[in-house]
Amino acid sequence: MSIFTQTKFLPSPQHHVHTICHSPVLRTSVHCSISTSAKPKLNHEKLTIEPPRLQRLEPSPTLLNDNMRPMLNDPSLLSTWSHRAWVASGCTTVLISLAKSVTGAAHSHIWAEPILAGLVGYVLADLGSGVYHWGIDNYGGASTPIFGAQIEAFQGHHKWPWTITKRQFANNLHALARVITFTVLPLDLAFDDPILHGFIAVCSGCIMFSQQFHAWAHGTKSRLPPLVVALQDSGILISRSQHSAHHRQPYNNNYCIVSGVWNEFLDKHKVFEALEMILFFKQGLRPRSWSEPSSEWTEEAETISQIANN
Repeated sequence: MSIFTQTKFLPSPQHHVHTICHSPVLRTSVHCSISTSAKPKLNHEKLTIEPPRLQRLEPSPTLLNDNMRPMLNDPSLLSTWSHRAWVASGCTTVLISLAKSVTGAAHSHIWAEPILAGLVGYVLADLGSGVYHWGIDNYGGASTPIFGAQIEAFQGHHKWPWTITKRQFANNLHALARVITFTVLPLDLAFDDPILHGFIAVCSGCIMFSQQFHAWAHGTKSRLPPLVVALQDSGILISRSQHSAHHRQPYNNNYCIVSGVWNEFLDKHKVFEALEMILFFKQGLRPRSWSEPSSEWTEEAETISQIANN
C-alpha cells in the first residue's frame, strides 16, 4: 500500500481588491492505493446442509382454552334427532347384511364359513380401530380435510376423557354410523354371498359400536351393566384396565378399542413406532406422542379424577 499527499495553497475566498495581506487557505488531499499479491484462500471446510424444518403437529389451540371445558350439562353431549337418524340407518344397513348372511347360510346349508368370516371381521375391526385411533391421535388438526372434526374430538378426549361417559348414545355413535351407512348400503344392494356378508356385518357393526365400547372402557365397574363387565373381563370387549394404560405416559400404546386383542402384539413389536419413524424421515411429520403432554392436560385429568373420588 502506498500513500502520497498533494498540497495546494489557494487564496482565501474572502479576497478583495483592497484586501491587504490575507492568509492563504491550506488544502491537503490524501490519495491511497492498495495492492496485494496474496491469492485468496479457498475454504476447504465441509459443507453443512441443514435439514428442512420439520412440521410439528400440536393440538388445536381451542382445545387448550379453559373456556372450552365441557360441563356436565353441556348441550354438545346430548343426542339430536339427526344423530338418532344416522345411528338408525347405520344399524339398519348392518342388520340387512347380517340377515343376508344368515338366510344365505340357511339356504346353502353352510354355517362354518360365514361364522369364520364373522370372526375375521371382528378381529380386523379391532386392528382397524387401532390404526385409525393412532392416526388421529398423532397427526393432523381441526382444519384437516374430512377427518378434522374427529381429530379435534379425540384431542379433546385426551384432555377431558371423562366426557365420553357423559355423551348420550346416539351422540357418541352418529359419526361412525354415517360412514357405515354410506359404505355398507351399496354392499347390501350389490352382493348376496352369505360368507361376504358374514364378514361385512360383524366388521361394520364392531366399527360402528367401537365408540360405545370405548365409552364403557372409561366407565366404572359399579355403573356398567353386568353383561358389559363380563364381556370386558373375558376379553371380548376392550377392558377398562387395558384402555386406561392408553391415557397414561408415554401415551403411545393400547390404541385398539374394540376388543384390544391386537394391542399386545402391536406394542410389543413397536409397529406404530416404526410407522412414526417412516413418516418422520420420509415426510418430516412429528407425531404428538413424541412430545411431552402439557401441564394443563395433566392437571385436568388429575382434577377430574379427584372430583370422581370425592
